Amino acid sequence: MAMELTEEMFQPVGKDRGDAQAIVRPSTTYWQDAWRRLKQNKAAVAGLIIILLLTTMAAVGPMISGYTYDEQVLSRTNEPPTGEHWFGTEQLGRDLFTRVWWGARVSLFIGFATAFIVMVIGVTYGGISGYLGGWVDEIMMRVVEILYSVPFLLYVILLMMIMEPGLKTILIALGAVYWLPMARVVRGQVLSLKEQEFVLAARALGASPWRIIFRHLIPNAMGPILVFTTLAIPEAIFTEAWLSFLGLGVSAPFASWGSLADDGIKAVRSYPWELFFPAFFISMTILAFNIFGDGLRDALDPRMRK
Repeated sequence: MAMELTEEMFQPVGKDRGDAQAIVRPSTTYWQDAWRRLKQNKAAVAGLIIILLLTTMAAVGPMISGYTYDEQVLSRTNEPPTGEHWFGTEQLGRDLFTRVWWGARVSLFIGFATAFIVMVIGVTYGGISGYLGGWVDEIMMRVVEILYSVPFLLYVILLMMIMEPGLKTILIALGAVYWLPMARVVRGQVLSLKEQEFVLAARALGASPWRIIFRHLIPNAMGPILVFTTLAIPEAIFTEAWLSFLGLGVSAPFASWGSLADDGIKAVRSYPWELFFPAFFISMTILAFNIFGDGLRDALDPRMRK
């Protein structure tokens, strides 16, 4: 049965409709909205806090204990954690707390430096390939596929035959390979953006290809680029760890988390703390970056915007 309509159900609308059209919520930019959604992700915020704490301790940790990373006290070798040596000592009597945070400097530097190299080379290469298209894109992508086909360990072995093991060699090995997936990601983004109206307008106004790529296309693809760069950092740290574990990393007396784990596993049955601390911080760093990267991906995804 239909409901009967009465006059009491309706109210006249006033002449002043300005309040109805008023903007009650301030407008937000894409990045402000992404930051708001990132802050609502508690796991991502926790990952970011852990990253900041690890970075801070890498900067100040070696200065807290009062020992240097290469100070040997042979009368105090392989001591367990105490009030004087918070993480214990290793086989040469060096303070493990100092060496762990000195190793954090090396490992985090490799992670951030690799991410910077990946961002510069991969973004430039992928942007040029995607925008120019045609035969240029075909040639550039075939080069990427050829480089992809060579195993990473082979790159490392070839570099070790030419160069001495160390930080520079690791950076070259990581930088020579890790930009390849970034180039593919950026190329895909540019291919989907280059036919948009704002690119056609810039082209009609006489903008050069370089200006279109770096002032219009790349900024609009920064979401996936930042996510990929963030996730490349823990991957580079882990790769450096296993390269150092294989003896291809930094040379003594310098230390990284990988080289400390390599030293610790040789005495894990008798002195387990020598392996526990570097392995723990490698795991925490990789976990924190992955959690933060996942949260950043969700925050920068426009489909998640409410």
